[in-house]
Formats: sequence, structure tokens, C-alpha cells
Amino acid sequence: MMDKLRVLLVDDEEELVFTLAERLKIRGVDAQAVTSGKAALEAIEQRSFDVVLLDVKMPGLGGLDVMRRIKSKDRKVQVILITGHGSAEDGAQGMQSGAFDYVMKPININDLLTRLQAAGQATREGR
Repeated sequence: MMDKLRVLLVDDEEELVFTLAERLKIRGVDAQAVTSGKAALEAIEQRSFDVVLLDVKMPGLGGLDVMRRIKSKDRKVQVILITGHGSAEDGAQGMQSGAFDYVMKPININDLLTRLQAAGQATREGR
């Protein structure tokens, strides 16, 4: 059996990110939630994750910048971007910059879980 999937959730919408973390924990995911790009980079310094779920549009350090920094530190970790309404081009741009996938808000938990598992598999295989 695979170890628990370790996921870092990053979104400045506190209610969303903490609720999502709880819902993933119920489904057996080791989920940690933070609400800024800076906090995400600090979390990654402290422990390793299989997947980072990252909001593209955040105040301060935006998702694409955070992703580049994460990738420069650990190329294997997969990043799934969260994009809001009408910003699918951000997701496409993110994919070109090295994101594994992107999800649109509102997030469907079952769809997200499938994508997280696929990304976690890719991380563990070192893709």
C-alpha cells in the first residue's frame, strides 16, 4: 500500500483552503493548508510533499512564481494549479511552466482527489 499522499494546499481564501484540507484528511490524505505563497515556501523548507495544490492568483507572491521557486528547490514535486472563473489561460500558462495539471474553482473533491493521486504517482516515480 502506498504511504499517505502528502499534499500542501495554498490559497489565500482561508475558508476554502482549510475546508479542503479537512475534506482531504477524511479521505486519507496528509493535507497541510497555508494561505500565502510565502507560507508555502516556508512549509516546503520544513518537510517534503508529493503534490502542491496552488492558487494562481494570490496577493503578494502569485502562484506561478511560487511554483517556479518550488520547482527550483525540488524538481520532482508535482504542482496542480487552482484557477478561478475565466482564467483557464492561467492554467494553460502554468502547464507550460511545469505544472502537472490545473483545476477550476469551484473544486469538485472527487475530481481533485483523482488528480492529486495521479500527480502523487508522478512525483513518486520521479517524472
